[in-house]
Amino acid sequence: MQRRELFHKGISLSEYDYFEPGTPMHYHENPYFMYVIAGNMIDINKSGSSLLPPGSLMFLNWEEVHRSEKKTNRGRGFHLQIERNWLEAQDINASLWEGSQVLKHPDFHLQLSKIHYEFRQADDFSVISIELLVLELCGMLTDKFAVPLKHSPIWMDQLKALLHAGGDHLSLTELSTELGVHPVHISRTVPAFLDSTLGEYLRKLRISKALPLLLSQEQSLAQIAFESGFSDQSHFNRVFKSYYGQTPARFRKQPYL
Repeated sequence: MQRRELFHKGISLSEYDYFEPGTPMHYHENPYFMYVIAGNMIDINKSGSSLLPPGSLMFLNWEEVHRSEKKTNRGRGFHLQIERNWLEAQDINASLWEGSQVLKHPDFHLQLSKIHYEFRQADDFSVISIELLVLELCGMLTDKFAVPLKHSPIWMDQLKALLHAGGDHLSLTELSTELGVHPVHISRTVPAFLDSTLGEYLRKLRISKALPLLLSQEQSLAQIAFESGFSDQSHFNRVFKSYYGQTPARFRKQPYL
């Protein structure tokens, strides 16, 4: 696959295959996002190493030294870099964005996928759409790193781990037993710390699992629906269309740059 790139003011977008087994230690001069579309990657920085299977989203802060390794024959990624001069012009205080980390909340995945979608469209409306989507993404990142007004309960991290590990088929009663928390307390607490209902969070999580599979073009829609946790392909179609305004089949047929 040829390298594809788009530059607009202080926003740089690129999508390409990883041909080399890895990169030497390096750093980026600006905030940088790496979304893994195909293959397994490992990112190594001062905090340790992170396995990045397809669908993983890594935020890399500027001047933080790291390197990447490809653990499979094939690898492909989508990259977004935002120049600090552009951030300053938008009155965005990026100094709040500390460290580098894997972003696991599905809202970040959906936002990056919308930016990637506009990148692939490359029509007269894409540039302004990308700029607005990147602004939204910056707001989301600032909110993530802001000092919390209240601490989440200890069991919230355990709940997220269960959901991301495929525990989204558990009933509320089963979740209550697993977490040792009353179902009513779960139902009242989840919206405050997941920024959505549990059901909406799970829909977003399933879509975020489906996106790299759609982009890789290697599996049928029925296989993707099953692997992403949907009850059937029609359910997958309905939920996907609610986010993107079109079916997965139509999304998959969109031309590249």
